[in-house]
Order: sequence, then structure tokens, then C-alpha cells
Amino acid sequence: MRTPLIAGNWKMYKTLAEARELVAGIRDGLQTCFGSGGREVEVLICPPYPLLFPMAKAVAGSTIKLGGQNVHEEPEGAFTGEVSAPMLKDAGCSHVIVGHSERRQHFGEVHDRLARKVRAVTAAGLTVIYCVGETLAERDAGQTQTIVDAQLNAVLGRDVPADRLVIAYEPVWAIGTGRTAKPQQAQEVHAAIRTRLADLYGKESAAEIRIQYGGSVKPSNAAALCAQPDIDGALVGGASLVAGDFLAILKAAAAPRAA
Repeated sequence: MRTPLIAGNWKMYKTLAEARELVAGIRDGLQTCFGSGGREVEVLICPPYPLLFPMAKAVAGSTIKLGGQNVHEEPEGAFTGEVSAPMLKDAGCSHVIVGHSERRQHFGEVHDRLARKVRAVTAAGLTVIYCVGETLAERDAGQTQTIVDAQLNAVLGRDVPADRLVIAYEPVWAIGTGRTAKPQQAQEVHAAIRTRLADLYGKESAAEIRIQYGGSVKPSNAAALCAQPDIDGALVGGASLVAGDFLAILKAAAAPRAA
């Protein structure tokens, strides 16, 4: 049974004081968030780099895990402004996001570099959340699966440990737009991703890899999305910046799936 992973990607938001208030709200809410009989849920927050060390202290003693939003592919070197996987691990991170559509779009990250980043993360003993997804034009052209398969094929391989891998399907047209893939639309892509992972890793390993949904996830749609058989949690953007909204998504993910 795959444990849902709800990851909050804070992007370039929150001062230190705001971050401490947010985490305090999440920690307090976790006490009453999960009812009896529900599923276990893994909770992850991914703050901006300057907040990693203080947030590591803020989540200490709780079940909340810490993740990085990006990483450089080299373990060290003369790369001004960059952060390595060993540094993220030292800061308390257990996960790192790689290939987010905003990194692809605004910073020109391409498959070859993303492949090196993925391997840098797993080599450091961290779990990588590798993001895939199509633009609106690509979806309208019926190219969703072609694009997603290409993103998987170009970056993943047997040298990327399946037990250190999470996939996040984030349709680019749904990120920050308020638009969300309908649950059945998302499920169809997630199921196809799992089929492709079976080609890469074998059916048994693919069945254990978690595939999150990302794209304007909010309290009003989280339950329907997380109820789908191949959707294993969410990569949450804006809603992760409000404790009440994030907790509501966690509660939705914890609800038992229908038999």
C-alpha cells in the first residue's frame, strides 16, 4: 500500500517570521487533522533555501519532513548561487524537487541536466520528486502522453533507485491558474505514467512508486483527486502557504479510498 505524500512547495514566498507562524499552525493542526481509520499520510514542506535551517528546527520532533525546491547536479564547486544535494541533506532535507515546470520554463532546464540532478539527489541518499507534465497547447494537440513519456524516458533509468523516486504529474496549464485537471483526467495520466514506470523498473517496483498530482490543488478538489487509485498525494503550491488549507488537503488525503 502506497502512503500518500503531500508536499508543500512554498516557491519564493515567506519571510522567516511568516514561515515560523505557518509551520506552527501546521504542527498544531496535525494533532486533530487525521481521524481514526484513515490512511497514513507523509507530510513534506519545501521552503526557500534561506529558511531550510530554521524550518528544520521548527519541524523537529514532528512528523513533518523537509525538502529542497531545486538542486545543482554537482556535489560542490565554483557555482555561485547554487546549492548541492549534500548541502540540502546537511540542512535537514529528505526530499528534493527536480524538473518543476517553472524551472524548465524560466531557467531553461533541459532533460540532460535534469537527469544529472536526479542522480545527484539519489546519490546523496535523498528522495527525488521528479516533475513531468504538458502545456495546454500540447494537451489540446493530443500529445500529453507523448510529452510525459519523453520526460520520463530521457531522465529516468535503472540507475535511479525506485525506492528513492517520486513522480509529480503537474499539467503546466493547471499550475497557478486555478484550473485543475478533472480527477478522471488526472487518473488517466497517472495510470499511463505507472505503465511507463513498469517498462523502466518492472511491474512490481512501479506499483510501489508514488505519483503525486500537482496543479492548483486546493481543499475543494483534494479529496476527489486523492481518491483516484493511481494518485498518491499532491504537490501543493499556493494552498500550502495557508495552514488551514494545507491541513484540509492533508485530511482529504488521509480519507480511506473506496474499495
